[in-house]
Amino acid sequence: MTGSARGRRTKEAEMYVVAKHAIQDPRTAFPRGERLQTGDGAPEGVRVLQFYPSTDASQVVCLWESPSLATVQEYVDAALGDSSTNTFFEVAAEPAFSERPLGLATVPMRHRREAASQ
Repeated sequence: MTGSARGRRTKEAEMYVVAKHAIQDPRTAFPRGERLQTGDGAPEGVRVLQFYPSTDASQVVCLWESPSLATVQEYVDAALGDSSTNTFFEVAAEPAFSERPLGLATVPMRHRREAASQ
């Protein structure tokens, strides 16, 4: 990929990082993952933007904004531990595109449950 296509920095975030999770233990991984979704203990500038679990709970793909790939990797690996095998890559921001699919929530499930109980 050429340097111009790599597009490391955008106006919105220093970089975008995709985390791909191969879930080893769903009963452990998903409760741990809720902390990631809500940003509990997240490093400065790290925020999950999208969360896509598979219907069989064997895989999850997430999109993050972060100052670096290493920052996301350290945060996610520490939170999920051995409940998931994780791989990461930096998104080539310039050629990438995104549109919010209809029917998907805009906040994590934990926040929706808390709002419903109030």
